[in-house]
Amino acid sequence: MVSLVPSPRSSPERDPAQWYARELDWATAGTAPVRLLTGLRFDVLELPAAAGHAALRRVGRTGPVALAGRRMRLLVATGSAEELPGLLDWLEWGGIALDLTAIGDGGHITAPVPPGGAAGPPGAAVWLRPPGSRQEVEPSLPAFGGLGSRGGGAPDLVRLVDAAATECHRARLALARTHLWAHRPTGQPFAFS
Repeated sequence: MVSLVPSPRSSPERDPAQWYARELDWATAGTAPVRLLTGLRFDVLELPAAAGHAALRRVGRTGPVALAGRRMRLLVATGSAEELPGLLDWLEWGGIALDLTAIGDGGHITAPVPPGGAAGPPGAAVWLRPPGSRQEVEPSLPAFGGLGSRGGGAPDLVRLVDAAATECHRARLALARTHLWAHRPTGQPFAFS
């Protein structure tokens, strides 16, 4: 006899690793916390959350975006991590200390709680822009493909990295200015004030 009732699906809150594997075909490792393996279906650009929010305002649409504590993670096309150092040099950011890193082949990130899952503990990774279906995710990932947007979709990697580097640098300068202001001799203005 054929059953007309479908077998129960695991909910994202019960088994996030299974949800990521089934819904997105993403490789995972571990169970508490589940980690998403990078370099297989996507790479990750990681930067301070404040700089990330500013960069997102500049570029508009991107691929999936996660927040983990004070760090933002932007999913980008596979191979982008290898391109980052050369791209930063080409954009004339080479040699400038930026809090911008890339995680690629052989790396991992803590998996955000899947969309619709129960909230994790405080500080747990969450999706700001969750991934869509398996068919939507990879075409929406920013990739190295020339300047400007690709047909109104996600921005290319050049534009995203330039915005991220700019905002990381601005955040660093703001922090340095605050530090200088707090440690100046009282009553003495800065020469550049």
